Amino acid sequence: MSQRPTVILTGNDLSIADIIAIGIGDKQVALDAAALERCAASRTFLEEEVAAKRVIYGVNTSFGPMCNKIISDNEIEALQVNLIRSHAAGLGEPIKDYIAIAMLAVRLNTLVKGYSGVRLELLNFMVQLINRRIAPYVPECGSVGASGDLIHLAHLALAIIGEGQVFYHGQLRGVAEVYLELGLTPMRLSFKEGIALMNGTSAMTALAAFALFGAQKLLNIACVTGAFSLEIFGGIDDAFDEDLHRVKPHPGQLSVAETIRSLYRGSGNITLRKDMHERIRGQQTEGLVFETSINVQDVYSIRCTPQVLAPVAEAIEMARRTVETEANSSNDNPIIIPEQKKIIHGGNFHGQSIGFVMDMLCMAIATLCNLSERRINKLLDKNLNEGLPEFLIPGTIGLTMGFMGAQYLATSTTAENRQLAGPVSTNSISCNASNQDVVSMGTVAARKAFRAISNAKHVVTLEVLAQLQAFSFRNADKLGLATGRIYQVLQEQFEVYDNERIFHQDLVTFRKLLFSSQLFDDLSVYWQAEGN
Repeated sequence: MSQRPTVILTGNDLSIADIIAIGIGDKQVALDAAALERCAASRTFLEEEVAAKRVIYGVNTSFGPMCNKIISDNEIEALQVNLIRSHAAGLGEPIKDYIAIAMLAVRLNTLVKGYSGVRLELLNFMVQLINRRIAPYVPECGSVGASGDLIHLAHLALAIIGEGQVFYHGQLRGVAEVYLELGLTPMRLSFKEGIALMNGTSAMTALAAFALFGAQKLLNIACVTGAFSLEIFGGIDDAFDEDLHRVKPHPGQLSVAETIRSLYRGSGNITLRKDMHERIRGQQTEGLVFETSINVQDVYSIRCTPQVLAPVAEAIEMARRTVETEANSSNDNPIIIPEQKKIIHGGNFHGQSIGFVMDMLCMAIATLCNLSERRINKLLDKNLNEGLPEFLIPGTIGLTMGFMGAQYLATSTTAENRQLAGPVSTNSISCNASNQDVVSMGTVAARKAFRAISNAKHVVTLEVLAQLQAFSFRNADKLGLATGRIYQVLQEQFEVYDNERIFHQDLVTFRKLLFSSQLFDDLSVYWQAEGN
């Protein structure tokens, strides 16, 4: 018996955190008893309608523009298998196995709502696949995100009927071989079940959940690097004053400013506006104008961090709400509502909402990269870095290169993310004999966001390394309470880069430390411990 915590799927309250935990194997799933009663009622009503010779799309009709072709009762099960095989037409690299597991979980949660008319046997079989971590092989390319993720979910359905390939214990194997090994019998689908598995947004939703998980961690670390920048350059405090942000009260701006203030609280590096006037006047010379060497205001990449990251934080929050709504929706067609004696033909499979917020997320992540890349440049350029060695070189300048070469990683990746920020959800192309004449490209948008977030991790990793290198020259002894704690944690893995090793090794180590740990899941732990 597995000791993993269990997520009870009700169809109504699956969170992004749950989707991630199920996908990576930290949690297993079980089905809510009340939800199963709804599913049984839905199936019973569907069976009654089929027996009464009602014409129901995808049950006793063909699909898409062929929906006027009515199928005889003795072929309606074969219809479901034919749909799956014909639409399992994806190409490209396989979706990560943990995301494929998450797709199964999201699809199962949709079916458990009780509006799809599938049998309980199918739901229980999907539970076994998830809990045994049998991940369908799903190629990345194919969905237009309108009649659901048809191609992606057809590959998922293949595994359920015992065809195609699956990942099991990290290896790609024939599904028949794995089922034989585990004593599993593939599902023989009944009417409606093939289209119920395929006709929805579960692939784009699972991808979006993982994209958002990474985006939130990027935002958290961007707040840390914002605070570190203030510490390194002796940034001026009033750009983060609470009253400043109250008069421009965007929720993301207020939140980011408060987070950065909390991080640097207690710092001896921050310049206080109230102390600057006398220092500046102390440099006064005769004449109409005199020039001070003291910064009156910091550059935008430091001073405007709350304003720049405000829409990033708000985009992540909006996308989170949208993705969780989609994950707990009945995105199928037709929809069966037995208590109202209705079978409703509509378009809940359409992925425009996911496509829109994933495009927005790409813009947000490109903005975050712009900020990070400019701060890296400030750290490395001797004309901008306020007395730090050029390229943060600790040795003989010219003989050793410091961070010169590594900067190209940030520059090129930021440029790539700017390109990925272009929307795809507006790029509808009519297909399916113009039956699908307005499509969402939601899965393309989610894949694009997932890639942009992976890229952004490269940029932010380099910024953190550059900042730690800068602290080796100055200001590490006067850090704030929370920034100091974070610095000490990171310093355990950090070595000053002195050209004695390949830079790539440092990047790999720190990318894993920053993004594959729980260090930055909750920043408040670093300042809430101040009294301890």
